[in-house]
Amino acid sequence: MLQLENISLTFGEDTLFDGISTIINPGERVGLVGPNGAGKSTLLKIIAGEINQDSGTINMSKAATVGYLPQDGVDPNPDLTVYEEVESAFEGIQKLEKAVQQAREKLANLDEGSPEYQKAMERVGSLQSKIERSGAYSLESNIEKILMGLGFTPEDFNRSTTEFSGGWLMRIALGKLLLQRPMYLLLDEPTNHLDIESLRWIEQFLSSYDGAVIIVSHDKAFLNKITKRTLALENGELFDYAGNFDYYKEKHADYKEHLRKAYENQQKEIKEIQEFIDKFRYNASKAAQVQSRIKQLEKMDIIELDEREEEIFFEFPPPERSGAVVMELEDVRKQYGKNVVFEDLSYTIDRGDKIAVVGPNGAGKSTLIRIISGIEDIDGGNREPGYNVTTSYFAQHQADELDLDKTVFEIMRDAAPKATETRLRTLLGCFLFQGDDVFKKVSVLSGGEKSRLALARMLLMPANFLIFDEPTNHLDMQSKSILQQALQQYEGAFMIVSHDRDFLDPIVDKTLEVRPETTNTFVGNVSYYLEKVEEREQEADASQDNSESNKKNGLSRKEERRIAAQKRQRKSKKLKPLKKKIEPLEEEIELKEERKQEIEDLMAQSDFYDDEDRVKEISMEYEKLKGELVEVYAEWEELAMKMSEIEEEFS
Repeated sequence: MLQLENISLTFGEDTLFDGISTIINPGERVGLVGPNGAGKSTLLKIIAGEINQDSGTINMSKAATVGYLPQDGVDPNPDLTVYEEVESAFEGIQKLEKAVQQAREKLANLDEGSPEYQKAMERVGSLQSKIERSGAYSLESNIEKILMGLGFTPEDFNRSTTEFSGGWLMRIALGKLLLQRPMYLLLDEPTNHLDIESLRWIEQFLSSYDGAVIIVSHDKAFLNKITKRTLALENGELFDYAGNFDYYKEKHADYKEHLRKAYENQQKEIKEIQEFIDKFRYNASKAAQVQSRIKQLEKMDIIELDEREEEIFFEFPPPERSGAVVMELEDVRKQYGKNVVFEDLSYTIDRGDKIAVVGPNGAGKSTLIRIISGIEDIDGGNREPGYNVTTSYFAQHQADELDLDKTVFEIMRDAAPKATETRLRTLLGCFLFQGDDVFKKVSVLSGGEKSRLALARMLLMPANFLIFDEPTNHLDMQSKSILQQALQQYEGAFMIVSHDRDFLDPIVDKTLEVRPETTNTFVGNVSYYLEKVEEREQEADASQDNSESNKKNGLSRKEERRIAAQKRQRKSKKLKPLKKKIEPLEEEIELKEERKQEIEDLMAQSDFYDDEDRVKEISMEYEKLKGELVEVYAEWEELAMKMSEIEEEFS
């Protein structure tokens, strides 16, 4: 159990947390949401012990482990390969293996009948048991499984970490965390650096993760799939919702409507009281009543509405009409050194096309849209823009091209000299630059702020063909919604590289899948594409099964049946004693898990912590139960692995 009790934190005159408290139970899936600047990342850092709160306490058991993935800034060892960097998370296992080796060497030099030999044997057995429980024997396969799930190829395993970009380094850090399986896994925007395939994989992984997971993310589809509870930070307070993000939005909207009505009623009451005070302030006969109302105003708990939640809209200016064909690629070739990215690539973009570009990282998505935008040269073939096509392109690196000496507002003014100040400020507000933020120098902005400014500037430039490379990575949910609504009404064509299904689905009508050496177009949104991918994978699996079963072996059907029967008998004979051992273990696990769940349900009750003796007794039972479960699971896994090997032997 992870308990936050009365956590407070201020930065200068701003109160970030005002005595917030909550409990995270083992195994929970929690989304942490709130507007940019509400303190989501800061709260994760406090839980992880990266920074200290001003007051309040973080309580958890001594056995609890916490794993934290920041948004950026990971720093792997440059002297290690990808595989070695991930493996370094298991220094404890490596120390155990070294201790076993040393104990065995000592054992070889002792007399078998001596007491020292018996002690050394016991030490070897104890160390060996610890190694088995640690999962060391499946470590190699687990590392490979997780790295490949995150998009690395076997060829990448032996490459130096220095060869990878920041996004891939974040994946390495994520892989280390997932392998360590901490009791509390804290993930800050984990999907920003993933492609669609890696995103699907991590969703499956986290769905079966046995620890608690706390996720900060602006990907609504990801939160809805993973989380069952939502904590919302707002104005220094923490609100708890017993459901996923969609559930939170519904209940939060109800709360805001109730708050708005209460605000309006209170403002009406304040106005009436103030009018009375102003009217009778100098009336001696009403002096007592006036003083009473003044005190009433002073004691009133004033309701405030969050100005950041006001509805903001942005509309693209109507673009000039282009020809029927916006862009045509014919037999395009592109390579970097010996790496051929595209060969004989042909693709046509028509007026009004709304295209999502998806596929594994490294397949060439960004290269393709740079070619289409005209900033990347091709090595063969033709790139032909259509009649009257004007292109506007956004990529993350464009943030580095901003003039550091200018203010946010000056950057926008330079891009659209004829635009009104109201329009410029409205657009900047859409991308989280409010009030005096517009007068900040570009040099003091964070990387995310620069990206948002570059995106806002791009949207000012009139064009009938928009190209975006990961535009939503640094946007909060409100900003994404504003951009999404504007693109829904946009009359021109656009292409977007993104993994954010919730953002893409309502605005695209085609999905272009880019894979090494091939591209495929799906007439539908990203969810439709993913359905077709699953069907394709299922058909491929069925085809492989049929191919293997239809192999001719030259035996008669009768002989085949006899051999198959003998094979089943041998397999059954080997499995029977293992099944006899594993069945009571499964019953024991079921009973212990039921009791564990009962205790967790007790811990979740608000009055559980009122009785200190009861808390101590139940907590001791809970910790003991978890230890027993670890041992039983280890024994079960060993038997299950042996059964799996037998199944594989006879498959």
